[in-house]
This record gives sequence, C-alpha cells and structure tokens, in this order.
Amino acid sequence: MIFSSKVLCQYRLRAYNLLIHASLLCFIQAHAEDVPSFGVLLRQGLSQAPILLEQSANIRAATANIQQAKAYLNPSISGLSENLNTRADYIQHTVLLTQPFEIGGKRAARIEARSKDLLVAETRDQEIQVLYAAELATAYAMTEAMHERMKVAENDISRANDDTNAAKTLVESGREASLRVSQAQANLSAAEAAFQAAEANFIEAMVRLSALAGSTSTYTGLGESFTSKILSENRARKDDSETSPAIRRAQAEHEALLSQVTVEEKRSIPNIEVSAGVRHFEGISSQAFVIGFGSAIPIFDQNKGGIAAANERAIAAEARLNATKLQVNANLQAATAQVNASERRLKAAREGERAATQAYQLAKTGYEAGKTPLIELLFTRKSLTDAKLSTIDASFTFVKSLATLATAEGRIAFGDFK
Repeated sequence: MIFSSKVLCQYRLRAYNLLIHASLLCFIQAHAEDVPSFGVLLRQGLSQAPILLEQSANIRAATANIQQAKAYLNPSISGLSENLNTRADYIQHTVLLTQPFEIGGKRAARIEARSKDLLVAETRDQEIQVLYAAELATAYAMTEAMHERMKVAENDISRANDDTNAAKTLVESGREASLRVSQAQANLSAAEAAFQAAEANFIEAMVRLSALAGSTSTYTGLGESFTSKILSENRARKDDSETSPAIRRAQAEHEALLSQVTVEEKRSIPNIEVSAGVRHFEGISSQAFVIGFGSAIPIFDQNKGGIAAANERAIAAEARLNATKLQVNANLQAATAQVNASERRLKAAREGERAATQAYQLAKTGYEAGKTPLIELLFTRKSLTDAKLSTIDASFTFVKSLATLATAEGRIAFGDFK
C-alpha cells in the first residue's frame, strides 16, 4: 500500500518538530541552574524564605518589647508662679521635678508578660519551620513527579513512533488496512499532546518550587533524585506528639495570656509620685526647698473590665490548647494510616507496571508478527503508560504522606538529608 505524499509530509514534519523541541529542551537544561539537593535547598529555604524571615522579624520585635518593658517611668518637670497681679509683697516661683514609681510588682509583671510573648514568637517560628519543610518536600517531590511524567510522555512518543512504523510496514505488505496507519498516527498525536501538557506541568512545578525556596531565579533542571533516595531508604519514624510545635505554641499562647491577666490585675494599683523642687521668693530674694507626693485614687476605674477580658482570653487560649492536642493526635493517627496505605499502593503500582511492561512487549512482538491486532497493541501501550504514571503518582503520594507524618510528629521533614 502506497501512502499519500500529504500523510508522509505531515509525519516527517511532526518528527522534525519533535526533534527540534527535544534539542532545544536539552540545550536549556544543559545551560540552566539545577535545583540543589533537598538538604541544601532546605537549609537555604530556612534561612531565606520570606515566610521564615517574617518570623525572624517577629522574634526580634518580641525581644525589643522585653527591653522596652524593663524601662522605668519617665520623670516630669513643672513650673509654677504665684501671686502675679496681686498686692503681695513678693512673687513666688516654684520648679518641681516629679518621679512616678510603680508599686505592687507592675514592672515585673510587664516584663514577664513580654517574655511570654517572646516564647510565643519562638514556638510559632518552630511551627512554621516544620510546616515549611513539609511543604518544601512536597513541592520538591511534585517537581520530580512532573519531570518523570514528562519522561514517560516522551518515551510514549517513541513507542508510538515504533507502533506507527510497524503499522506502515504491515500496511505496505498488504497485511493491514490503511486505516491502521491513521489509528497509529492518531495515537502518536495524543502522545505528543500529553508530552506538551506534562512539560507545562513540570515548568509550573519548577516555578513554584523556586518561589517557595526563596530563590531569586527560577530553577530549570533537576539533579539528584530526592524521591528515589527516600524510596530506597528505610526512613525511621517516631511518635512524639507531645513535642509538637503546634502544642508548644498553644501552650505558650495560654501562658502569655495568663501573664496578661496579672498585668491587668496590677494595672489598677495606682503609682506613687514623689516631687521635689525649689521655690524662689522674688521680693525678698530668698528660696526654699519643696517636697511632696501624690497618687491616684482608684475609685471610678479599677480596671475590672480589663481584668475580666484578660481572664476570658486566657480561658479561650486554654480551650484552643485542648483542641490543638486533640487535633495533633488525630493528625498523627491519620498521617500514620496514610503512610501505611501509600506504601501498599506504591508496591501494588510497581507490580502493575511490571505486568504492563511484559504485556506490551508481548503485544508488540505479536503485532509485528501479524498475530496481534493493532487495537490490542494500542490498548496495552496505553495500559503501560497509565501503569508508569500510576507508579509515579504512588511514589509522590508516599513522599507526601511521610512529610505529613513528620509535620504531625513535629519534625522537620527529611531534615537529615545532606
């Protein structure tokens, strides 16, 4: 059977475009900056990711608040002139320096409260680090998964080309109808479209990973396989929910609000003001020393509303602490179940991929020998592609479940990676 020149030209143009595209991609990857290993990227991210820089600023602000809380109240100076525009024999000018003093432990309570705020900022920073590490590990594994899917699509194009060439050979020998070539070419076009989609997904994942890592430039290539290393190692797991940063943060918030209750209770205690100064008598050119003291009388404002509000906020924080403990325990149980399930899924996916590979090889051999119909070959090839993609998805899900488990346990996900 002789093919039309139009069909042959379309086939050659498609192959030429693919060759140009693949060459350009290889050139870009050869001259682009590869993503560092996960361990290196994690350390870089923990030091330069915007969300963690924000937490560092919050810690510095809380530390500055402690320094401010230690400050004593400022003195005040005042002046007074008496007997102006009167018939008195002399005019009096008085200058007073007044120093307020906090009593009842108000300053100590304020310092303690600001120290508790610093602890809240530090525990929140630890919690954010744990969440960030899990998110970075997931994004890293996702990028590798998209890259693997792109490679599968590229290999699928190669297999589709082989199937099309086999169909052409059989059609030319008169053993197949020309319709088989059209079917094979349609599958080839579908494989090319899948490759374009996979490449777009890979680029998107790489952009997201670069942004998450705080990189000023976008990574465009991958180096050492993070996912493969995880799958090849027996990652140790531990159950230590009591040290979860989420629980420590909730405890710190509760303690901070309890200390604020003390601050509000002592706020109603009036300050003592001690004054000392000099009074000058203008008419007789004489002067005298003046001393006095004063204090507010807490009759109308005893800060009862402020104390009640602080108590209610502490009660709410205690409720959040109890809820956090329950949530952390539930997350830990769910994450453990997900790890076990994803591990079984990965094992099943690998077995399915091996079976699909054997089936395709047998179908291809049978088709080339004229014993297997083309539709069965195309079906087994699609099954092989689906099985490979299923393995990739299962591998990603397993890595993601390990990262989720690390978060539930309060650990930096894969923090021991070099």
